[in-house]
Amino acid sequence: MKPKINRTHLSLFVKDPAVSAAWYQDVLSMDINARNGDEWIMMSFGQKHHDIALIRAPEGAVQGGIGLQHYGMEIEGDLTTLRQLYGMLLSKNVPIVKITDHEVGLGLYFEDLDGNRLEFFLETEHDDEVGKQRFKATDAPSRPFQLDPIFE
Repeated sequence: MKPKINRTHLSLFVKDPAVSAAWYQDVLSMDINARNGDEWIMMSFGQKHHDIALIRAPEGAVQGGIGLQHYGMEIEGDLTTLRQLYGMLLSKNVPIVKITDHEVGLGLYFEDLDGNRLEFFLETEHDDEVGKQRFKATDAPSRPFQLDPIFE
């Protein structure tokens, strides 16, 4: 059976959940919805009980080369919205990894305090069947894309 996924959440190991939660509140405007002492904090974008869980990493843990590559968050809006988010990230000195055109959308990749890679993704093809065809025909490209930030 192929499951129908209605929504997702992400759990991340971080050095200090409280410090990371402050970053997620500042940069992504997330809310703290639950916490277990200094062991974990559940963050939400506001609609659901949690979207990202920040869990204290084991002592001595380091960022590895195998594991989660990035977490993509599809944004609502248009190119102006993506440009505003880019300006916001730059103004908060958030490390930008890359900006790419994926044929069916534009991706703005950045890192949190622990080096976890996140992506703001703007869909540019809204017909899912056409999007699947374009994505397959172009072999899921990741072409560099020039994005001019808007600072507010």
